[in-house]
Amino acid sequence: MNTDQGSQFTSAAFIGILHQHRIRISMDGKGGWKDNVFVERLWRTVKYEEVYLHGYDTVSEVKQALQRYFAFYNLRRPHSALDGQTPDAVYFNQLPQNIAA
Repeated sequence: MNTDQGSQFTSAAFIGILHQHRIRISMDGKGGWKDNVFVERLWRTVKYEEVYLHGYDTVSEVKQALQRYFAFYNLRRPHSALDGQTPDAVYFNQLPQNIAA
């Protein structure tokens, strides 16, 4: 299991349970939290713009909703960090253009 070095992950109780189950432990180095910032922000957005606004009755409903949301997120939702462009527009406009023969 890989975790950061937060107190909840370095406690004797937490580490003891991992050792009991013979789970190997690795921890990110100091400052490793920065690696997760993008994903943490993404999931915060997903929760506030989709999950918290809807009540789902089944796991399949959640899967369908998340597929719709990520299509919206990548194809239609403007992002301020991308100067109002969508992630798809930025990504696909940066790909090298094929040279016509």
